[in-house]
Amino acid sequence: MTRQLARVVAYRFRVTFARRRGDYLALVLLVGLLGGVAMASIAAGRRTQSAFPAFAASTNPSTVTMSVYGNAAGASGYSAALGDAIARLPQVKHVESWVGAGVATLKPDGAPDMQSSLNPVGSVDGLFFDEDRATAVQGRMADPGREDEFVTTALGAQLLGAHVGQVIPTGLYGPDQFAQPGFGTASVPPLRRIDMTLVGIVEFNSEVIEDDVDRVPTNVLYTPALTRSLLADGAVQGTWYAMQLVHGDRDVAAVEQALLGVIPPDEVPNFRVTSITDAKVERAIRPESIALGAFGAIAALAALAIAGQAVNRQVRAADPDLEVLRALGASPGTTLVDGAVGVFAAIVIGALLAVAMAVALSPLAPLGPVRRVYPSPGIAADWTVFATGFVVLVGGLGAVAAVVAHRFGARRAAESSVSSPARGSHVATMAASAGMPAPAVVGLRFALEPGQGRTAVPVRSALIGSILAVAVVASTLTFGAGLRTLVAKPSLYGWNWTLGLSSIYGVPPPALQLLDRDPVVDGYASYQDSHAQLDGQDVPVLLGPINAKVAPPILSGHGLTADNQIVLGAATLASLHKQVGDSLVGSFGTPANAPFYVAPTRVTIVGTATLPAVVGSGSFADHTTMGSGAILSNAFIGQQANPDPILGGPPLVFVRMRGGVSQDAAQTDLQRVADAGNSAFAADPNAAGAEVDVLPVQHPAEIVNYAATGSTPVVLAAGLAVGAVAALGLTLYSSVRRRRRDLALLKTLGFTKRQLGVAIACQALVAGIVGVAIGLPLGIAAGRWLWTLFARDIYAVPQPVVPASLFLVAVGTLGLVLIVAALPGRVAARTPAALVLRSE
Repeated sequence: MTRQLARVVAYRFRVTFARRRGDYLALVLLVGLLGGVAMASIAAGRRTQSAFPAFAASTNPSTVTMSVYGNAAGASGYSAALGDAIARLPQVKHVESWVGAGVATLKPDGAPDMQSSLNPVGSVDGLFFDEDRATAVQGRMADPGREDEFVTTALGAQLLGAHVGQVIPTGLYGPDQFAQPGFGTASVPPLRRIDMTLVGIVEFNSEVIEDDVDRVPTNVLYTPALTRSLLADGAVQGTWYAMQLVHGDRDVAAVEQALLGVIPPDEVPNFRVTSITDAKVERAIRPESIALGAFGAIAALAALAIAGQAVNRQVRAADPDLEVLRALGASPGTTLVDGAVGVFAAIVIGALLAVAMAVALSPLAPLGPVRRVYPSPGIAADWTVFATGFVVLVGGLGAVAAVVAHRFGARRAAESSVSSPARGSHVATMAASAGMPAPAVVGLRFALEPGQGRTAVPVRSALIGSILAVAVVASTLTFGAGLRTLVAKPSLYGWNWTLGLSSIYGVPPPALQLLDRDPVVDGYASYQDSHAQLDGQDVPVLLGPINAKVAPPILSGHGLTADNQIVLGAATLASLHKQVGDSLVGSFGTPANAPFYVAPTRVTIVGTATLPAVVGSGSFADHTTMGSGAILSNAFIGQQANPDPILGGPPLVFVRMRGGVSQDAAQTDLQRVADAGNSAFAADPNAAGAEVDVLPVQHPAEIVNYAATGSTPVVLAAGLAVGAVAALGLTLYSSVRRRRRDLALLKTLGFTKRQLGVAIACQALVAGIVGVAIGLPLGIAAGRWLWTLFARDIYAVPQPVVPASLFLVAVGTLGLVLIVAALPGRVAARTPAALVLRSE
C-alpha cells in the first residue's frame, strides 16, 4: 500500500511539475528571502549584543584599576615597591601599570605644546600592549622595544594635527620643570628631545563608547622602552595600576579594602571597575540589538503569514485534481500526500535557501561602534538561530500545508457537503439597508464574508494581518519617539538643570554670590564628586546639600532630607542587594588616611535616582552615571576630610534657569559668573592656572550612542510597512482570483469595470480601517509599555510619548491600501465573465 501510494504521488508530481513549477519557485523564493532576512536580522542582533564582550575578552582585560598621585608614588611619581605589594595580595593574579608621562610635542620654536585634552601615558611593564591591549584600527601598534614610536586615538591624532607615519618632535620634561615660571616657552628646554613617529590609531577597550566626561583627555600611548627613560629621568607623575583578580568581580570589594591598607597613609586612591564600564557600553548597544532582533522576529512572522497564504493557495489550487482522484477511488492518505508533497519540498528548499542567505548576510554584523574593533569579522554561522529558523519555517509552513491538504480529503469533503450555508455579514447587510452604493456593499461583503467552497477567502486572517501590521508599525514608532525624547531631554538621563559650573580647584565664593543675585537663575546647588565605600564596595558619589533645590531626578522614594540618608543609582542598589528603606554602612579611607578619612557611618537608603554623568575634580576614577553611584549629604565627609586647596568652593555647581531663558542666553549669563570666579583666581597668588568652566550638558555613553542610531526605529517601521503592504497586496490578489465567479456574475448583472475596481478598493479600505481602528491603539499601548520597560532597564526616567507621526500612519495606511488595491482592481475589472461562467 505504501509503495502504491509512493508511485501515485511520484507520478502525479512528475506530470504536474511543469504546470506548477512557477508556483513552486515563487514559494521557494518567498520562504528563502523572507526567512533569510528574518534569520540574518536575529543573528545580527545577537552578534551585535555579544560583540563588545567578545572584543573586551580579546584584549586581556583587567578587573579593576587604581590611580595614585603624589606621595604614594614617591618623588618620581612611580613606586615599584607599591606595584610589588599589590602583586602579593592573595586576590591579585596579575598587575601592570602606566605612568603619567612628562612628554609634550614641540612647537617650531622649541616650546612644549601642552594640551589639556591629551593624556600622555607611558606603559611601564606592558599595560596596553598585553593587558588591556589597545587595538589598532589604522596602522599598527608601536613596538614595545622602541623609544621613538607611539600611538594615539583618532581624537588624539586630530588634536595633534598628525597622521599615521608622521614624525613629530617631542620633548621629555620632569616635574620640577613644570613648576618653573617660564615653563611653556622655549626658555625651559626639555630634559631630552626625541623625534617620535605616530605608527597607529588605536582604540582602548574602555573607550569604544565614551560619555562626554571620559572623552577627554584622550590617551597618547608611549612604549615601555621610552617609559624606562622617563622613569630614569623622573619625567613622570602619578601611576595607574591595572589588576586582574583571581575570582574576577567577586574579589573587587575585598581588593579595594586591601589596597587601602597597602598604599601610603596620606594618599587617597581612585578606583575604576572594568565591569561597570563594560555594562555602560552594553546598555548603549542594547537598542541596536533589540531593534535587529525585533525586526527579525517580525520578519519571521511575516514570512510565516505571507508564505502560509501562498501555501494555502497552492494546496487549494490542486482541489479540482483531488476531486478527480477521490472519484477514482483514491484514499484520504493519497489525496493528503498528493496535495502537500510538492509544496512541502518547496518549503524545505526555501528554508535551506533562507539559511544560506542568512550566512551570506552575516558579515554585515555586528552593527554600531564595536564593528571597527570586532576581533572576528566576516562570515559567522549562528547555528542556534539558523537551526531554530529552519525548524520553524519547515514545521510551521509544513503544518499549514498538511492542515489545508487534510481539509480537502474525502472525510472533509463529506462534511462540507452537509454543512450549513455561510452567514452573511451584519455590517454589509446594514450598509445595503442604509442605501450605500452597490460597489461599496460588495466591497464590504468581500472584506467581511469568507465565502464557501472554491470561493472561500481567509478574510479573518487578512483583517488580523492588517491589525497586526498597523500595531507593529505604531509600537515601533512610539518606541522610537521615546528614544528621541530621551536623547533630547537631559533631565531624563540625570541632567536635571540647565548648565553647570566646574573647577577642579573649586568655584570661588564671588561666583556663588553672583548666582545668589542673578534674576534669571531659578536655583542652584553645590556638589562635590568623590567616592566612598558602601558596605565595602567603592562607589562614586555626589556630595550635596539636603533638601536641595536642584538635584538629579528621583525614580523612587525621595531625595535627601537628612544627613544620615543616601540616594542610590538603581544599578548600584541592585549590586549592593538592597532595597529602598534598608540601611548600609558608608566609609571613606582608613584611619591611617586621616584627615582623608570618614569612620563607618550607617545611612538609610531613601530613594533611587537617575544620576548624571559628571565629574568636577578631574579624577580618572569611576564617576556617577545614569544607574551608577550615590548622593550623600555634605556632612557625610565634612570639610576637614576634604580641605580645598585654594578658595574653599565646590568643584561642581548645578544651575537651573528660569523658564523662557534660551540656552544661548543661559550660556552667556553663566560665562559672566565664571569670569567673576576666574578674576578671583587671578587675584590669588596660589591659584596659578586655576579656572572656572561653564559645563554644558554631559551625555552618558548610552545617550552618545543612541543619538547616533536614532533613525533605527524609523528604518524598522519603514521595513515593516513595506512587508505589510506586500502581504495586503497578495491577499487582495488572491481574493480576486478566488472570487472570479462572483466577479463574473456581477459583470453579467451590469457592473462596469469601474464599479468592480471600486468594490475591490472598498474591500481594501475596510481592511485598512479595521487595522487603523484596532491596531493603532494597540500599537500605542504596546509601544508605551515597551519603552517604559526599556527606560527602567537603562535606569533613565521613563517618559513614554505618543508621536504625532501616528496620524500620518493612519492616513498613510488608508492611502496605501487604495494604491495597493489598484492592481487587483484592474484584474477584477478584466475578468472574462463568459469564460468563467462557461467553466462553471
